[in-house]
Amino acid sequence: MGRDKALLPWPPQAGGSAAGGTFLSAAIELFAPYVDMVLVVVGKNEHDLAPIVYGAGASLVVNPDPARGQFSSLQTGLHEVLNRGRDAAMITLVDRPPVKPATIATLSAAFEQALRQLKWAVVPEHQGKHGHPILVGREMIEAFLRAPASSNDSEISAREIEHAHEEKIVYIPVDDPQVVANVDTPEQYAALPVQL
Repeated sequence: MGRDKALLPWPPQAGGSAAGGTFLSAAIELFAPYVDMVLVVVGKNEHDLAPIVYGAGASLVVNPDPARGQFSSLQTGLHEVLNRGRDAAMITLVDRPPVKPATIATLSAAFEQALRQLKWAVVPEHQGKHGHPILVGREMIEAFLRAPASSNDSEISAREIEHAHEEKIVYIPVDDPQVVANVDTPEQYAALPVQL
């Protein structure tokens, strides 16, 4: 992308002007009504992201060794979830545009039902593809924490763990293409549909 994806303006504005919000602030605002706290894991970008995190009422968690890859950031955040006395989490990546609020509501309701059925997680699905955010309970958190954080490809590591426990996951079809949107290039960012 050539820049920190957390700081991409959201919604995108014509001519690249600032929209007043970013991917990061939009994610915090989206999640806040559904969780008791929003944790943002940062690495070397702490200085740039801290004002947005604190300004939106979230908490900052610093990955002490971000060179180990994104999976280590996931583990850092999940350790903090447990340290704060919680046993469930809603997880997304910074290179994902915000999903529809209705999608979060659907996933939250499905997660409550899944826990009653002794399932470990809920994952959104759009047109057969799995996406984010994912909602995980204590068992899935522990599965993520048991894995070695040596891979620099967190998607593969997290995906491998998810697939190893597929029978404990509920996949929820949603009519929201943003759950599978991934932004790695300026062209992908420019092509994003804005849904507010």
